[in-house]
Amino acid sequence: MEPQEIREGYLVKKGTVLNSWKAVWVVLSEDAVEFYKKKTDSSPKGMIPLKGATLTSPCQDYGKRTLVFKITTDKKQDHFFQASHVEEREFWVKDIKRAITCIQGGRKFARKSTRRSIRLPETVNLNELYVLMRDQDDGVKELKLEQENRVFNHCFTGVTVIDWLISKEKARNRNEALMLATGLLNEGFLQPAGDLSKEGAESGDQTAFLDDTLALYYFADSGFFCEGYSSDEDTLVKEEFRGNIIKQGCLLKQGHRRKNWKVRKFILRDDPAFMHYYDPTKGDDPLGSIHLRGSVVTAVEFVPDAKKYDVDGNLFEIITSDETHYFLQAATAEERKEWIKAVQAVSKSGK
Repeated sequence: MEPQEIREGYLVKKGTVLNSWKAVWVVLSEDAVEFYKKKTDSSPKGMIPLKGATLTSPCQDYGKRTLVFKITTDKKQDHFFQASHVEEREFWVKDIKRAITCIQGGRKFARKSTRRSIRLPETVNLNELYVLMRDQDDGVKELKLEQENRVFNHCFTGVTVIDWLISKEKARNRNEALMLATGLLNEGFLQPAGDLSKEGAESGDQTAFLDDTLALYYFADSGFFCEGYSSDEDTLVKEEFRGNIIKQGCLLKQGHRRKNWKVRKFILRDDPAFMHYYDPTKGDDPLGSIHLRGSVVTAVEFVPDAKKYDVDGNLFEIITSDETHYFLQAATAEERKEWIKAVQAVSKSGK
């Protein structure tokens, strides 16, 4: 009897021989993780057995890469994967943990501690806590804050987070709240915005989160942006990055010149309505953007030159107001439906 497939989709994986990171198609089954060079390949490029394996998340072996998790096999071989956003990583981590636990005969899987050895109560669910913090009415309020000739949008101070955790009875005192906040920071739910908070996050201290009015943070999936001089880059953030993030994830995109297909990370924002795409293996600079105001998006069954590259199924097309055509492929039929619905909503409401 073939093992049941639990989850599949695009992730970025570090090569086991070379140190390069590449987007691969990953399939999680009951007893293994298989990865393919392309979704349409009939045989996997490699297989990771889960019997006796352990999972480390967040994995901080690569400081400049966020949302990384590590699978260590029974033979102590490490495999590193990177997700495109927090929610995607949480889905993969949860399902892989469940698969490992089932193989172990129902024994509880003990998760490896983070680099800073933060020990949180077993009853704490950081994912649920993050959802509460993001609540529009009762969560942590996102503000526009000015500091050292820079304006930070959609952010908040470290003190605000600690105060909120205590006021909502998620922590009994500031020390407990600091442990929770550091856990959220380590997991990638919260991100440091200014120089002070970045220094704290990189310090390696047990409580890397700073209970300080000058330490600024933002939600990982928020519309955060900084205006003015930045220690990271000396440019003004473009208007098109100011919208809230509506949806994000990896899609297969057809190039305009060579017509080849490559995995790209897409981030959909509203007001202004833009869809930016990135090389998922590299940094935060987009390769391009699609202005969605007035655009049309539809599911399609055929794309020119798609068969040549073994691309078939779950295709959709975006036609912009200037009649530029973009052909994309989602991982599943349900994912295609979600992307089409989200893009349609943004194209009508965003400016």
